[in-house]
Amino acid sequence: MALQPSLADRKKLDRIIYIKRSWMLYLMLVLPMAFFLVFRYIPMTNIVIAFKDYNMFRGVWDSPWSGGKWFAQAFTSRDFGNALRNTLWLNFLDLLVGFPSPIILAILLNELTFKMYKRVTQTIVYLPHFLSWIIISGIATKLLAPGGGIVNIAIANLGGKPIDFLMDKTLWVGTYVVLGVWKEVGWGTIIYLAAITGINPEIYEAAEVDGANRLGKIWHVTLPGLRPTIVVLLIMNVGRILGSEFDRPYTLGNSLVIQVSDVISTMVYRVGIRSFQFSYTAAIGLFQSVIYVIFLLAANGLAKKFGERGIA
Repeated sequence: MALQPSLADRKKLDRIIYIKRSWMLYLMLVLPMAFFLVFRYIPMTNIVIAFKDYNMFRGVWDSPWSGGKWFAQAFTSRDFGNALRNTLWLNFLDLLVGFPSPIILAILLNELTFKMYKRVTQTIVYLPHFLSWIIISGIATKLLAPGGGIVNIAIANLGGKPIDFLMDKTLWVGTYVVLGVWKEVGWGTIIYLAAITGINPEIYEAAEVDGANRLGKIWHVTLPGLRPTIVVLLIMNVGRILGSEFDRPYTLGNSLVIQVSDVISTMVYRVGIRSFQFSYTAAIGLFQSVIYVIFLLAANGLAKKFGERGIA
């Protein structure tokens, strides 16, 4: 009587058969894995610069250790405190205004019955996503210039006085947020429209049979169907609340509004790259990354606590 293979032997045999069938897929993964290893993980070893008195002529590993000196200097620096406050405030405003905007726009587009108008509108609103902040800042400077900008010319024709949108601190913050929403709202809308198409049409029909009007279907069908997508994107946005873009505040900012426009990324560039204080700015970058991870894990844990799937 032949012996039956054990469960472990069967699993091993199934694994060998699977690898023989899928070896080309594993081979295709070699280059992406090599890319991340060489250009992402190996450079992370240079994070030790934050704990050293880095000397570019001696190299990373031969530079003397400094302990936590640079972290102490950062936490007692007025410039770092200002950059940290601006980063949190601008990202909070982006989250408050920019996060619900694509949800609202996606719902409005989904309710349109004229398909051609819907497609044209969708195309127009997501085109700014493909423009760099260099281009957008140039357009904004021309449009909002207090002397010859189109916006201020229109205000003057209506009897008002020219407004320095990019020179006044309060108005600069509002302009910063509005331009960010204008640039990214269309791209976020695509994600939510894709999620809406995944909702079963029979649920809408059942809601209509129950007497739900258009607003009722949005509230009881569309928004619950979007909830998993909203939660995942909200977690990612909350995690990035201490992160900061470089090109957006750098190109829109100027010396008159530096108190509100200077964020961690622009400070790292100004102090680290232009002033050659690499260890100091590496410590700031490491602090930012650690807080980023903490916010991300906290938001993910909170989502799971309320019964959502989260991101991991």
